[in-house]
Amino acid sequence: MKMNRNIHTFIACDHEYEDSDIVLFGAPFDGTTSYRPGTRFASAAIRNESYGIETYSPYLDKDLLDRKVFDAGDLEFGFGNTERVLTTIESMTEQIIKDGKKPLMIGGEHLVTLGSVRAVAKRYPDLHIIHFDAHADLRDDYLGEKLSHASVMRRCHEIVGDDRIYQFGIRSGDREEFLWAKDHVFTQKFNLDRLEQVVELLRGKPVYLTIDLDVLDPSVFPGTGTPEAGGITFMELMGGLNKVYQLEIVAMDMNELSPIYDQSGASTALACKLLRELLLQL
Repeated sequence: MKMNRNIHTFIACDHEYEDSDIVLFGAPFDGTTSYRPGTRFASAAIRNESYGIETYSPYLDKDLLDRKVFDAGDLEFGFGNTERVLTTIESMTEQIIKDGKKPLMIGGEHLVTLGSVRAVAKRYPDLHIIHFDAHADLRDDYLGEKLSHASVMRRCHEIVGDDRIYQFGIRSGDREEFLWAKDHVFTQKFNLDRLEQVVELLRGKPVYLTIDLDVLDPSVFPGTGTPEAGGITFMELMGGLNKVYQLEIVAMDMNELSPIYDQSGASTALACKLLRELLLQL
């Protein structure tokens, strides 16, 4: 299908689809959010506020002006059909990969990751997932719903299998999630320790990187739906990502900004800066 550049783009992401190596798109869905909704507004807020940051990254000595990124805008979702939302995301991701480009999705709640992982796993059957988050997201269901932001990693596990999901910063979940995780996924609680060992283990393997921004401490990032005390700092996250960038990242997503819960705009500004860094390294 023909893709046209979105009129309202993330800063410097205004190249034509055919010429671009990376495709940015938004998945403004928060239909299973169990606490505070609002992540559906994240992608629009990030684009709008991106003009408050520079295209140049002093962390990486790289500039978005030297990259070719196509901003496809936000996907349109009907209300009340979660599976159709995931199918729409899957189709978009599949098209991007088919055209030889790398997808970077802005959520939305964390369930949107499942749609993208479905598509990426078709192309890369030996896919591994690195997951930064405050929450394990490993429930088999949440209040009877299998498709939930609280069960997204459990659904991803059903696709990739044992020893393919590596979680960092986890500090919340019910007892059963942590018991189940011991036999099926790698979980680093509270921080990013042991990330270097995981990077060495995953060298040469395709990796999907998913970042739930509530991995950050609420003092750093209050603008999220389910804040959890005891998180990492922005610079700790940047340091961890510098290790992950050594791997073959085939797709990424960044989710769970809920801009309405931080009227200062600081959380959105942080998300903009982080997205710039991700785009420069993808």
